Amino acid sequence: MSMPGDPAQPDPEDCRGTMSAKEDAKWLQWVTHQFETIAGEDREIDLQEFKTALKVKESFFAERFFTLFDSDGSGTITLQELQEALTLLIHGNPMDKLKFLFQVYDVDVCEQRGRGVCGYRVGPGGGPHLTSSALGKGNGSIDADELRTVLQSCLRESAISLPDEKLDQLTLALFESADKDCSGDITFEELRDELQRFPEVMENLTISAAHWLKPPTVQRHLRPHRPRLLTSAYWHNHRSQLLCLATYTGLHVLLFALAASAHRALGISVMVAKGCGQCLNFDCSFITVLMLRRCLTWLRATWLAQVLPLDQNVQFHQLMGYVVVGLSLVHTVAHIVNFALQAQSKSSSFQFWELLLTTRPGIGWIHGLASPTGVALLLLLLLLFACSSSCVRRSGHFEVFYWTHLSYLPMWILLILHGPSFWKWLLVPGILLFLEKAIGLAVSRMAALSIVEVNLLPSKVTHLVIKRPPLFNYRPGDYLYLNIPTIARYEWHPFTISSTPEQKDTIWLHIRSEGQWTNRLYESFKASDPVDCDSKRLSRSLRMRRSHWRPQVSEMFPENHQFCNIKCYIDGPYGTPTRRIFASEHAVLIGAGIGITPFASILQSIMYRHQKRKHVCPSCQHCWMEGIQDNDMKLHKVDFIWINRDQRSFEWFVSLLTKLEMDQAEETQEGRFLEMHLYMTSALGKNDMKAIGLQMALDLVAKKEKKDSITGLQTRTQPGRPDWNKVFQKVAAENKGKVQVFFCGSPALAKVLKVRCEQFSFRFFQENF
Repeated sequence: MSMPGDPAQPDPEDCRGTMSAKEDAKWLQWVTHQFETIAGEDREIDLQEFKTALKVKESFFAERFFTLFDSDGSGTITLQELQEALTLLIHGNPMDKLKFLFQVYDVDVCEQRGRGVCGYRVGPGGGPHLTSSALGKGNGSIDADELRTVLQSCLRESAISLPDEKLDQLTLALFESADKDCSGDITFEELRDELQRFPEVMENLTISAAHWLKPPTVQRHLRPHRPRLLTSAYWHNHRSQLLCLATYTGLHVLLFALAASAHRALGISVMVAKGCGQCLNFDCSFITVLMLRRCLTWLRATWLAQVLPLDQNVQFHQLMGYVVVGLSLVHTVAHIVNFALQAQSKSSSFQFWELLLTTRPGIGWIHGLASPTGVALLLLLLLLFACSSSCVRRSGHFEVFYWTHLSYLPMWILLILHGPSFWKWLLVPGILLFLEKAIGLAVSRMAALSIVEVNLLPSKVTHLVIKRPPLFNYRPGDYLYLNIPTIARYEWHPFTISSTPEQKDTIWLHIRSEGQWTNRLYESFKASDPVDCDSKRLSRSLRMRRSHWRPQVSEMFPENHQFCNIKCYIDGPYGTPTRRIFASEHAVLIGAGIGITPFASILQSIMYRHQKRKHVCPSCQHCWMEGIQDNDMKLHKVDFIWINRDQRSFEWFVSLLTKLEMDQAEETQEGRFLEMHLYMTSALGKNDMKAIGLQMALDLVAKKEKKDSITGLQTRTQPGRPDWNKVFQKVAAENKGKVQVFFCGSPALAKVLKVRCEQFSFRFFQENF
């Protein structure tokens, strides 16, 4: 039971099986402590306290469990009653838990009795067992209305919204399947027989209590694992990054040593200052090269993409930022020490503050500006560093990060005045930057584009349809920078292109509202008449349809759909790690939430290229595939995994997924080129006692209708989160070639997937999200 203040919740798999006597004593001690925490002086828990401790969204199950735990019908639970009931659910055999589940579903049993799990006896194994008297009172059967009440509560607990007709259909499907004798009631024996048709459900009954009852984490003596850095899989997946990091470190050692050696006659402080200064010459010029997106996109199309860690350019940019700050502080301290020693020297005619802050000593190659420019550089650098922190960037103040980052221009000017050699280091990176900015400005401002359609989708997602400019060529998964002057004149924000390159007339963007700019965008279109909307929207719609614009995915929500003519600018396209997908043999695409966006374009292109391989005999209509490997695509198999929080989130791209399923209608389930896996994390899993009936009903209806009740797709939506160990084991067992995993979503999940990929020797690529 998840009690208030419980600091650690173990993974449910840690609670499987039978605990040892030592673990059992530890668990009972924990239960006693948690009970006393919430029980108070009366040493009893009432229904409200039980609901708070259980943290169940739907109170139906809290009330059912409370009534069953309250064995004497007093309206409160004592410590003894709690321990007896929880010990049953942890140590009892599957049949005992099945009887408990039956009582949860048999609503009128407890309504008539007002009693709980009574009649305990000690079984042969020392564990508690239910006596037959526990089922002997009340009506002892479940009718269709009782089952409907339970399934309705299951839906609410799982945050699933279905119409009443669908709920009735689920209820009747499960009821008719279990009511073998057509008596109009389900007996305990009939429920038991029905559950035995679902082996995984019977297996999960033995661990179901662990999902809402959380004993303390048990320390297990596992075989110690080698650190990740010492595994061959880690080196295989990070060889390019480690090689570049080693080269970067070696270059700094060499630059420092050469500069320090050249000034060894001037003392240690000058040697350190000059060594750091030479390293800063390289860092302060090269750090910008890592953010030249157009150059990096060009490099991705060359063989250098296999050698250089182009996907980690942002991480290396951040690393160099930290190095610049560190070296600058050491460089400054070394000079301060040197100035202090000079000021104390009898041969010096300048005071310490003059050496540090003025041009009088003549330090530097241009009018003695080295000291004042150094102080100005340090202050600017610390300001830029502070405004680049994640707390600033993710707190809705992106413009602070953006404008302070533009200080690199005055910093370069100060660096040229500060050091005599910096202009030489800056020459090549400066020219590249100038060309990058000039080309970007010319392309983005050459002609204003138009947002011609807007769809407001569930979960505050804005779907923009932009008229595609002529010569705008991109690859699946690429992104662009968008500027909408009516929202913010000077702000440019990156978004993945969700339309496929084969869609010639328009570009699609799906933008989730998570910050100030994206929220302003959504709210501006949510208003009745957004700025610059075209009043002749029906005429525009007709013109667009007659121009043979046929989007491959229809996301039309009439009440939230608008035709408009809003000016915007785009800069791009820019490449991402997902460009490697088409060169893979077995690709696993994992999207979390709106992280599906790059894969929306990629999946359409994959299926387009896959269909090009297909040939049909005009005589016998026999289908066959051309050569599996070609220049466009080397894929043998694609697994697409989409993880969403709630039901409405699937509405973003459900029509796309429907079309992808239709494209594979003639292929067998086992031999499908594209296999989809959908997960909804808010839904209770099959190993949760509260959801067993609902998941059985959903399975029955899906099998009968050949489609999922939640999304309407053929692919069944799985409740809860994926078991990555099982997922990757299945992928490895298919033996379709070298596996590469591509992920777009939260950084926390990326860390988990990265470790799993190393365990299975899969290559892992993450799109910065």
